[in-house]
Amino acid sequence: MTTKNTTLVANYEATPQVMSNSQELHGVLRVAQGTVALVAGDSTDNDIVMLAPIPSNASIPNILIGTDTFGGSCTFNVGLYQTNGTVVDEDLFASSVADAAAMADLRHEAANINTAGQKAWELAGASVDPGGAYYVAVTFNATGGTAGDMSFQINYVVS
Repeated sequence: MTTKNTTLVANYEATPQVMSNSQELHGVLRVAQGTVALVAGDSTDNDIVMLAPIPSNASIPNILIGTDTFGGSCTFNVGLYQTNGTVVDEDLFASSVADAAAMADLRHEAANINTAGQKAWELAGASVDPGGAYYVAVTFNATGGTAGDMSFQINYVVS
């Protein structure tokens, strides 16, 4: 029988004790959440819904999204955009998610599980924290064409 310690446990047990990154242990959990009403023209291929600004130094453990039926075979991606509207990666978190789903955690639908604990700027592929924020966004990749609601809850951790 073996016991494997995570870095968090190893840091805690070290002498002298090593402080872990606050986004990984004892950080402050915050939430961005809401519902956006989409008209028929808002859910067509390549339409973007910017959900919320998330600080660049925040870690994102959960992204929950639920939608009404938007018609057709509507699907969407979940990713990151710069606040000037430039795409970072439109399907960083989730790819081709079907509409008409109850609130589901999409944070790791496409993102590798080893990205848990990474900060937004690291997920964006930046070499250093640029400061500011990134938008978590939905980009439609198959047209819906009917009106409906999209609800979201983004949990993020800051120090």
